[in-house]
Amino acid sequence: MRLVEEGERIPLTLYDWDPKGGTISMVFQEVGKTTRLLAKMAAGDRILNLVGPLGLPSHVDRFGRVVCIGGGVGIAAIFPIARAMKLAGNEVISIIGARTADLLILEGEMRSVSDRLIVTTDDGSKGRKGFVTDALRDLLEGGLRADRVVAVGPAVMMKFVSETTRPYGIKTIVSLNSIMLDATGMCGVCRVSVGGRTKFTCVDGPEFDGHEVDFDLLLDRLNQYVEEERRIAAADC
Repeated sequence: MRLVEEGERIPLTLYDWDPKGGTISMVFQEVGKTTRLLAKMAAGDRILNLVGPLGLPSHVDRFGRVVCIGGGVGIAAIFPIARAMKLAGNEVISIIGARTADLLILEGEMRSVSDRLIVTTDDGSKGRKGFVTDALRDLLEGGLRADRVVAVGPAVMMKFVSETTRPYGIKTIVSLNSIMLDATGMCGVCRVSVGGRTKFTCVDGPEFDGHEVDFDLLLDRLNQYVEEERRIAAADC
């Protein structure tokens, strides 16, 4: 998505869509200049460019029992996956989390597509206090058998979800949020290392086997422009 001619392109995941009505729905958080400008737009305003869908579709099948984990705005991205997994005949256990209750989104929607929903907040203001990984670890240590885990959220969250499931040998799929520029595989900005091989998130992903992702490299690249992002976010839109 690009709002204006001189603007940056930002990748956003579809939360929902209506083929008959010809609409798509996306959820975003105001974290920088572009999302702050987007938040100021009203019904009837025009977005300059919208390109998609990009990347590869989520692999949905009848696996058995699937644990869907969403953190922060990643809950918006995990929702259609959980819904599709449920429609495919899976038992869906969902874990969603946020820093605080005010930042928790789509709880009702996630509950509607889940056989069981666990809510966590870092500060304990809603649901159980702690991280989504704490809830996942309790389930697995309690003997829960999971056939697949799918996680979407901050990179550090997905890293620890993957490390939590690794000893159990549970296939774990993560949706990576690497920095993206052209989203066509030409620039290489979104490159990540998966299984020792370079992949482009925009065309090869965004979903990869979490046990093969080099999360330390991903986190280093995500932090590469923190100071620039901070300056722009502080600037007047």
